[in-house]
Amino acid sequence: MALGELERDVMDRLWAAGEPLTVREVHEQLAEHRKIAYTTVMTVLDRLAKKHVVRQEREGRAFRYTPVASREQMVAELMLDALGGVPTVDDRQAALVHFIGGVSPAEAAALREALDAVAPDRGPATPSA
Repeated sequence: MALGELERDVMDRLWAAGEPLTVREVHEQLAEHRKIAYTTVMTVLDRLAKKHVVRQEREGRAFRYTPVASREQMVAELMLDALGGVPTVDDRQAALVHFIGGVSPAEAAALREALDAVAPDRGPATPSA
């Protein structure tokens, strides 16, 4: 599920924290860089909880929020969701080729390493008929 700019900013704070944060704590961090109302942050966190992107835990009268998945897991899920919407294997392969053509040499090397790590016994990929 794609996130809006403010939702991404909120998630960045939660991922960086490494521990559950309250609305107030997220608001204080965001307010250092932008003018934003406390109620706006509360609404964003509530919507992220309804989307099952963050976990909401009650602590006294407040809630603490923590990401359900790591940043890496969420990005991977977005990429897989995008590929899942492509109707045919040929179209998916074309989309992957286009994606790979747009990455840096360092990112391409990381992709090669990741492929080798998950499938070290596979030979070169052969196109399916």
